[in-house]
Amino acid sequence: MSEWTTAGSLWLAVIASGIYHGVNPGMGWPLAVSAGLLDRRASELFRALGLLAMGHFVAMIGILLPFGAMLTLIVWERQIRIAAGLIVIAAGIYLLINRRHPRVLARIPPAQLALWSFAAAIAHGAGLMLVPIYLGLCLAGEPDVGHQAAATLMTGNLITATAVSVVHAAAMIVSGGVIAIAVYRWLGPKFISQSWFNLDIVWAASLILVGGIGIASLGFA
Repeated sequence: MSEWTTAGSLWLAVIASGIYHGVNPGMGWPLAVSAGLLDRRASELFRALGLLAMGHFVAMIGILLPFGAMLTLIVWERQIRIAAGLIVIAAGIYLLINRRHPRVLARIPPAQLALWSFAAAIAHGAGLMLVPIYLGLCLAGEPDVGHQAAATLMTGNLITATAVSVVHAAAMIVSGGVIAIAVYRWLGPKFISQSWFNLDIVWAASLILVGGIGIASLGFA
């Protein structure tokens, strides 16, 4: 598989995970609908979506940057990627066993949507799902990476982390926003209660799958 194909597949995974997070009601689009309906203004819905996107972006980059910094320790690159995969798998197993939503989310006022979105993404392991993908992008196409200066590598990883977070958050808010606008404009609030879908089990299983793929891919590196 060529470097371009590998990188392209990883970027598609970033977008797909963003869409997956966006359609999940647990990531906040019903709150955007609520904001629009309460104020009877579509502008409030879009404002809420913007705040949700901001919080999600900060959570993503906050998770990815430390792993990117650790990759400057080239000699430990394989161990870091294995550890990252195991952390993601452990998070998935934990969420599979403990399906209760974190109480801290209920204590954040709805007006503080950016903070709520940040906390929800952290609590549900949304950022962790991106870690194996991000680490793969950091190393895809790196020529003789062991002979590069750590400062140069860190700059590249910072740019990659920012790009991954932006693309992912954009995909998340676009997919969630489409549903929110449809509910606000045409489907009505009854749609939320009548067709609510719970992705907790699928979410946890996805974390385990992504972590496993991240570790398995090392065998083909």
